[in-house]
Amino acid sequence: MSDDRRALVLGGGGLTGIAWMYGLLAGLLADGVDLRDADLVVGTSAGSVVGTNLAVGRDPAALAATQLAPPSGEIAATLGLRLAVRYGVAALAGPRDATRVRARIGRLALDADTVDEAERIAVIRSRLDGADWPADRDLRVTAVDAHTGAFRVFGRDDGVELATAVAASCAVPGVWPPVTAAGTRWIDGGVRSMANADLAAGHGRVVVVAPLSGGLGGAAPPRVQAEALGALARVAVVEPDRRSRRAFGRNPLDPARRAPSARAGRAQAADVAAEVARVWG
Repeated sequence: MSDDRRALVLGGGGLTGIAWMYGLLAGLLADGVDLRDADLVVGTSAGSVVGTNLAVGRDPAALAATQLAPPSGEIAATLGLRLAVRYGVAALAGPRDATRVRARIGRLALDADTVDEAERIAVIRSRLDGADWPADRDLRVTAVDAHTGAFRVFGRDDGVELATAVAASCAVPGVWPPVTAAGTRWIDGGVRSMANADLAAGHGRVVVVAPLSGGLGGAAPPRVQAEALGALARVAVVEPDRRSRRAFGRNPLDPARRAPSARAGRAQAADVAAEVARVWG
């Protein structure tokens, strides 16, 4: 462990999660806590979008402001009970080994009727506004091989375009198409863990921001992973409060919920700023 190295872990949560995290980060910055100073940024699904824009130095207040405008360029989608049941069936329909569970969820994704892959990547590219892998920040983007269930962490030295890696991390099974890269197809990194906070091991100060607090297919929830890190590091976990959960609504992929989610994140920042500052230093 190195006490002076800081890691920011940003978890999955759909469009509402992106908006909430931008609002939260903007509020923390206004209170004097700048999480852009992280040595390591781990992004999973929605967190890979937010993490990219932070890692390249963009202003959280400006990012939050984009969520208050009427949504454009987004493809409407639903993440509801029916799909959750399909995930559950895939998780239980064979050996419970985590990699095999992920492979079954991957087959669900490969068989799903979704929008065209190129169309989806174009949406992700617009969210990143031309960003490329940062040279001065360790940005890691998580994904899962749709065929084998193997977990993968993409970085700047892997030869995969950043927008493609982020699109892979955001490829919610059954909603968005698996993304082609590095000789295979990839699905959402949240299939392995909603935050993959264990990737921050070895850093002395860790902040985990987790719009979704559960775990899919038996995966450890973000707070459980963070508590495991806590034996060797200072750790703060920020999850949505009651007001923020109400702002999300029932569908985290609903573009219309971006603005209330961003405002809720901004309001929640005041309640967690002191705790985050104690960890971040």
